[in-house]
Amino acid sequence: MNNREKQFLVDDIKTGEAWRLFRIMGEFVEGVETLYDVGVAVSIFGSSRIKPSDPIYKKTEEIASLFVKNDFAVITGGGGGVMEAANKGAAMAGGVSVGLNIVLPFEQKPNRHSNIKLEFKYFFIRKVMFVKYATAYIIMPGGFGTLDELFESITLIQTHRIKPFPVILVGSDYWSGLIEWVKSRLLENKMISLEDLDILQIIDDPQEIVKAVKRVVIV
Repeated sequence: MNNREKQFLVDDIKTGEAWRLFRIMGEFVEGVETLYDVGVAVSIFGSSRIKPSDPIYKKTEEIASLFVKNDFAVITGGGGGVMEAANKGAAMAGGVSVGLNIVLPFEQKPNRHSNIKLEFKYFFIRKVMFVKYATAYIIMPGGFGTLDELFESITLIQTHRIKPFPVILVGSDYWSGLIEWVKSRLLENKMISLEDLDILQIIDDPQEIVKAVKRVVIV
C-alpha cells in the first residue's frame, strides 16, 4: 500500500467516526424526546433468560403491577425474561410500560408488552436513559448485564453524580452472597466506606419494595 492509499484509508476511518457521532446524537435525541414526559418511573433490571413459569417472572409481574397502581411508570430493557415480566405487569395494570431494547446478535428480542418502545445500538446511551428517567432501581436476579446495571447505579450514587435513589435487590437467597463478598472484601479492605453499604437494600416482599421507594420518592 502506497502513501496515497494509506491516506485514503485514514480519511475513510475519520469520516466513519464522524458519522458515528451523528448516530450517537440521534439516539440521545430520540431517547430524550420519547421519555421526557414519562413521569415518575422505576427501572427494573434482571435476566432475559427467566421463563414465564419461573417464580421470579411471576414476582416481577407483581412488582411492576404494584408500582403502576401507585402511579409509577415502569422502565425495562425491553427484552425477554424479567424485562418481559415487568413490561407485562405494568401494561396489564394499565400503566406506562417502557421497553429500551438493545440490538444484539443473540438473546435480545423486543417483548410485546411495552407500550413505549425505543431501540438502541449503543449500550451506554441506553444506560443513560435507564438512570436519567428512573427514581429507583429494582434489581431482580440476573447475570453479567444485570450486575453491570446494578454497579453502574451504585457508582453514580456513591460519586454523587445522581441523587441517592433507592437501589433494591430482590431475592435474599440470590443476592446475600454478593453482599457478604462486598463486606468481606471491599469493606474490610477499605475499598468502600461503611455508608456506601446503605445504598443497597435487600427486600423480598413486593409490597415492602413499593413502600421503600415511596418513603423516598414523591409521586
